[in-house]
Amino acid sequence: MNKVYLDVTELDKCVCVVIKDKEVIKAGITVYPMSSNEKNENYQQYADNYDIHFIFDDDIPKLSFYTVPQVDIFATDSEDGLIGSVGSMTDLESDSPICYINNNKKCFFIANNLKEFLEKTDNWKNNLKPYNEVVFYDSKLEAEKELRFINI
Repeated sequence: MNKVYLDVTELDKCVCVVIKDKEVIKAGITVYPMSSNEKNENYQQYADNYDIHFIFDDDIPKLSFYTVPQVDIFATDSEDGLIGSVGSMTDLESDSPICYINNNKKCFFIANNLKEFLEKTDNWKNNLKPYNEVVFYDSKLEAEKELRFINI
């Protein structure tokens, strides 16, 4: 089946695109911020105890690269690393793998999904495994030189 790519960085909403005889792959780096009104002691405990700093809308990190497939960043760590869902928007009910991207753009597998990640936060950095499923580009323009994108 032929692959085509959908840039999700410019979409305001979650979409599902089906094209006959094509596999549609979401692409781009996105951020899943929570409302700063949701900040509470529980989120601060994740930061203090596990070095997981969930992203809130008053402190969104600047990202200077493009990924295929999509990685939706929902947290950072104290080493400027990023934690995100691969292939879809962050969702507690999703089966999207969770990855860690260090500040050298090396990607590591953390967990099979967000629920699993949240269950093993106490030692998440000790269980990182190289994850070659994410390709990094400097920009969408660079990705377009190699991949066929669709517009909706």
